[in-house]
Amino acid sequence: LEFRWAGGDPDKARAFAKELIGMKLDVIVPSTNQVTAILLQETREIPIVFAFVGDPVGSGFITSLPQPGGNVTGFANFENSIGGKWLEILTELTPKTRRVGFIYNPLAPPNIGFLRAAEAAAPPLGVKVFPLPVHDAPEIERAVTAFAAEPNGGLIVAPHAVTLGNRDLIARLAAQHRLPAVYSDRYFAESGGLLSFGNNTADLFRRSATYIDRILKGAKPADLPVQLPTKFELIINLKTAKALGLTVPATLLTRADEVIE
Repeated sequence: LEFRWAGGDPDKARAFAKELIGMKLDVIVPSTNQVTAILLQETREIPIVFAFVGDPVGSGFITSLPQPGGNVTGFANFENSIGGKWLEILTELTPKTRRVGFIYNPLAPPNIGFLRAAEAAAPPLGVKVFPLPVHDAPEIERAVTAFAAEPNGGLIVAPHAVTLGNRDLIARLAAQHRLPAVYSDRYFAESGGLLSFGNNTADLFRRSATYIDRILKGAKPADLPVQLPTKFELIINLKTAKALGLTVPATLLTRADEVIE
């Protein structure tokens, strides 16, 4: 096994991609849309099994879920409708929230889908969604600081290499401006974020091992359907909730898969 970690840096990811492709590996397993896109720009020959990407069809990685085509298949992390679910959870957690800043990367098609789903779910919940497009840490800081200038706000943070790589910064800004926030992945909650709801990332990688095994035994990625997540988890950071002066509703606590105290 050869491991490389780009940390959300596209230049580093491309350098690693070229290095790994030059090693003539049997299979490459990327996570995130950013890294998967870079790999597909660099090779259409080495089998690729992605884990943790959003909207692989809309992102242009595959032709369809049942028949991906080409040299790539794998395991998607979310469907677009999850954007509405994050908004529902945020308003359940903090009913007084009326303004929701949606932090996302505008270059990522899945992030656009999540944002649109949240916007569609907003009117019945009595909230307004404010798109906060970001590409790097300085933009994240500026966007959150500007949004926090008005009261009754909360945040939703979409999954992307940029947000994952800056999760400590985002959690710190949310705490500094006393903004309740819902995140897409447990890493955020473990880094001090208030609450995360998303798939079980480890499960996606465990399932990817079954496809790697089949490819090493002769199967073609084009013949292996892309699969959607089957396990979701709700993680609540009670320490952060107390610091924000929030009382987490019992309805959420009883549904939580893990509570960080």
